[in-house]
Amino acid sequence: MDEEKEVKPRRGLPWWLVIGFAAGALLLFIPLVSGGDGEETEDVSLPAFAKAVEEAGAADRIVVKGDKLTLERQDGTEIETRKEVGISAIETLQRLGVSRSALQRVEIEVEKEGGGLGSILAVALTILPLLFIVGIGFLIFRQFRGSSGGGIFGFGKSKPRVTGVDGQRPNVTFADVAGVETAKLELQEVVEFLKSPEKFTRLGAHVPKGALLVGPPGTGKTLLARAVAGEAEVPFFSISASEFVEMFVGTGASRVRDLFAKAKAAAPAIIFIDEIDAVGRRRGVGLGGGNDEREQTLNQILVEMDGFETGTNVIVIAATNRADVLDAALLRPGRFDRRIEVDRPDAEGREAILRVHAQGKPLAPEVKLADIAKLTSGFTGADLESLMNESAILAARKGVPAIGPTELNEAFERIVAGPERSKKLLSPEERRVVAYHEAGHATAMESMPNADPVHKISIVSRGPALGYTMPLPERDRVLRSKEAMEDEIAGLMGGRVAEELLHCSVTTGAANDLERATALARAMVTQYGMSDEMGLRIFGNGEQSIPGWPQQQREYAEGTALRIDTEINGILDRAHTRTKTILKERWGTVSRMATALLEQETLERPEIEKLLAETDEGTEVYCEDGEATADA
Repeated sequence: MDEEKEVKPRRGLPWWLVIGFAAGALLLFIPLVSGGDGEETEDVSLPAFAKAVEEAGAADRIVVKGDKLTLERQDGTEIETRKEVGISAIETLQRLGVSRSALQRVEIEVEKEGGGLGSILAVALTILPLLFIVGIGFLIFRQFRGSSGGGIFGFGKSKPRVTGVDGQRPNVTFADVAGVETAKLELQEVVEFLKSPEKFTRLGAHVPKGALLVGPPGTGKTLLARAVAGEAEVPFFSISASEFVEMFVGTGASRVRDLFAKAKAAAPAIIFIDEIDAVGRRRGVGLGGGNDEREQTLNQILVEMDGFETGTNVIVIAATNRADVLDAALLRPGRFDRRIEVDRPDAEGREAILRVHAQGKPLAPEVKLADIAKLTSGFTGADLESLMNESAILAARKGVPAIGPTELNEAFERIVAGPERSKKLLSPEERRVVAYHEAGHATAMESMPNADPVHKISIVSRGPALGYTMPLPERDRVLRSKEAMEDEIAGLMGGRVAEELLHCSVTTGAANDLERATALARAMVTQYGMSDEMGLRIFGNGEQSIPGWPQQQREYAEGTALRIDTEINGILDRAHTRTKTILKERWGTVSRMATALLEQETLERPEIEKLLAETDEGTEVYCEDGEATADA
């Protein structure tokens, strides 16, 4: 039987609004009260008041209230004045010449100061603003309570996502993680330590305090941490490092203390801190010196990891894709004892990941996941998950019963190049330029001995690209030779050179190609020692600038910088000349391929091979040294 829910009464007007209305009503009511009962009252000077008392009759009376004197006459009129403070009313009147007989003739009545409705209102008006301020403070308190969980004192409380508490086991195990077998082997010992610590402690080994997962985004670092908790069947406390830091000083350090206290109470347990570089960057380089909130939070993490008691059995797993910016104190043994690389998977790993994400998705018989794994070189686990999901969405959109190669290829192109754009985007002349541009890329790449074979060419606009040429690596490569990089640069020049040879001019279409070619040439000169002119020295650390960090000082002279620029320009110029020579010789192939693209828009590998196999007898009009030349 379901529990009855408490029916809350409907709320009335907010309390602070009621107080505001009450204060306004009192302010309007004061003039009515202070105006008296309608009798005529006249304010006079003290001598005039003394004269009136001297002439007063036996039925008149004097009312003394503080320093105010009021003569109430029998005819209903009143006159008022103010006496000196600290002197009695009788003495004041006697000093002004009022006779004893006159003072004995009138009745003198003394009222206590502060009495009456007017005084009550005065006190109320003094208290009401204070009540209003207190009310506003209470309202702010309630807002903080609702947003911070636990009131204004809840700012220092951590809010991790917790699984595995009260018998609830995390629902992720190593069976759900594929493509990172080396990382799983490293973490398997952590699992055994949590499940059977005596196996290690009897030999004098102690539990590793932390493991740092390092790798590009989307490679499965968070999933690995959850799998460790699932395998060990222990509570899992997950939090992002950015959640520690708030606008209030000391909040981050307090939340760190609270998180570690919760984990120790639930030990054995795992704390997972995602994107730890948000608080773990090197100290002393932030804006405003080294005493900011982020660094206080980092200091507290260091203290907590050092302060683990023997036998606590709480392991900290952190993840980052910028291990190069982390503070050295965070990386030393005794804190993060293990650094585990979680890199992009190889072809075998990609196939295993595809099988995991293909579960529950009907695949057509002709789909070969091994072929998809070869096609997706460089993809992360998250990319592969997105590939399978996009293909399922496309299949549902088409109304087909299973996911086929067509849907998988379309999903692959959407991830790599973006969604397809309108075909009306380009004019006929622009389509022709794009076709020759992509044909130039393909012909140049196929002519390079160390380049990957071209898998597909298309002039269908996708994302920011007006067309694309897609090479397909025959295998995953770990090392790249100088010759392979030179061939890649020459292949990137193919589109630009084709435009030059087509109509003696160039367009903005090669901007991205030139950017990538320049980056490769710069890396060859400054990072890989592939320049005979510059030798084996490394120039700069190759890292991107980090917001809030001081600008890196250049570690070489102006003359050296000029030599570096000259060498980079030389690599690009040599690649341009080489590509131009090749495309002149194979201009017939470029023309046939561009014509086929204008007719079909997309060419697959079999069609590309057929076009490449034809002879290059005769060429169309192309430019030679800036002038159009016709070769029959």
